[in-house]
Amino acid sequence: MLQTILLVVMILISIAMIGIVLLQKSEGGALGMGGGPSGFMTARGAGNLLTVTTWWLGGAFFACAIGLTIVGNIERASRSVVDADAVGSIALDTAPAGAAPATAEPVAPAAPAAPSLDDLEASLPTAGAPAPAPAQ
Repeated sequence: MLQTILLVVMILISIAMIGIVLLQKSEGGALGMGGGPSGFMTARGAGNLLTVTTWWLGGAFFACAIGLTIVGNIERASRSVVDADAVGSIALDTAPAGAAPATAEPVAPAAPAAPSLDDLEASLPTAGAPAPAPAQ
């Protein structure tokens, strides 16, 4: 639940930060919408307000990112990927009610068969037979 709330807040902060950054006056003045002297704020005052707002939104973005990391790790802290006991308990918990528990003895793999000379001789072409013509 907390993870979902933090994720939604992070998305809203990201959208607000995109809008604030696009409103700022660029070096070339391409997307900047700085106000004139007769407007609500002077260009310098609007620039300072947008810069401070960007810093606050950036700080809130990083705080949400750290919060999401902490909340995500708290939910996973109860189980270990490496711990064999946790893996065994998860496997037993998910087994159907009527199923027998798995044995703890490992099954040894079958030994590979050794190659024989008969197999090698059968795979070689015979000396008297001509090689087949390639398909065209």
